[in-house]
Amino acid sequence: MTNCDWTRLNALQIGRYAEYYAKMEFASYGFEIYTSEVDDHGIDFVTKKDQNQYIDIQVKSIRGYNYIFFPKDKFVLRDNLYAAIVIFMPMEPPQFYLIPSISWHQPNALLVSRDYVGKKSKPEWGLNLSGKNIGLLYQYSFDKSISKLLKEGV
Repeated sequence: MTNCDWTRLNALQIGRYAEYYAKMEFASYGFEIYTSEVDDHGIDFVTKKDQNQYIDIQVKSIRGYNYIFFPKDKFVLRDNLYAAIVIFMPMEPPQFYLIPSISWHQPNALLVSRDYVGKKSKPEWGLNLSGKNIGLLYQYSFDKSISKLLKEGV
């Protein structure tokens, strides 16, 4: 039986849980996992399936539906960069999504680009999670995304 009382974890613990969860999901598909000691470039871990290609993973966790962002200066859109999103809903197992960073090249109600021209905030790529937009997220479920990665070759 899975323990799903996420209220017992503080923000640091929930983030760490999400990162380990993402790593274990990749490992269950035979991916190798490489972790850096310091996350100063917006990469939580690197994973690869074969000798020729790897993907960089940035993990974000959230309780419920809300807004998640990635600073544009650290999350630079490219083919081998993915956002691993772990959503913790009350008393439910984690929901895991894997979004190719290049998906933000075509913003929509879910995937947003904010430049904040003339303001203090730095430009960011955003994920606008809401009950209204959640249907747009389903295409990025981990199972669908990992199947696509395995088919195309990583």
